[in-house]
Amino acid sequence: MSTKKLELEEMSLDDLWSLHEEISGILSDRIKAEKQELEKRLAVLGGGMAVLAEAAGVSPTGKQRRKYPRVLPKYRNPQTSETWSGRGKRPRWLVAAMKSGRRIEEFRIAAATPKLRQRA
Repeated sequence: MSTKKLELEEMSLDDLWSLHEEISGILSDRIKAEKQELEKRLAVLGGGMAVLAEAAGVSPTGKQRRKYPRVLPKYRNPQTSETWSGRGKRPRWLVAAMKSGRRIEEFRIAAATPKLRQRA
């Protein structure tokens, strides 16, 4: 065994814990410094503005993102009132219900008047 490993094994629990805290603090400081350095380099390269623009909904070319209409729910879980619009992957509650022999039409939300559905 190496001498350093023997030294660590002979240290008390309190000494090991304080060493751990000291190492954690040094690592945290170095990670913060490295992150700041990388952010500076990114800003110099011009990528900083693109990242901020994407977060604001603007593409790097300067165009605004198209606003999509709100999709109303078409299916409802009667036990928990969870809803699904019919788009994307089927929710777990619907998949489980269909595996147990129920049909998807059983969960369809009844067609309401357009004014009421807009508020939902």
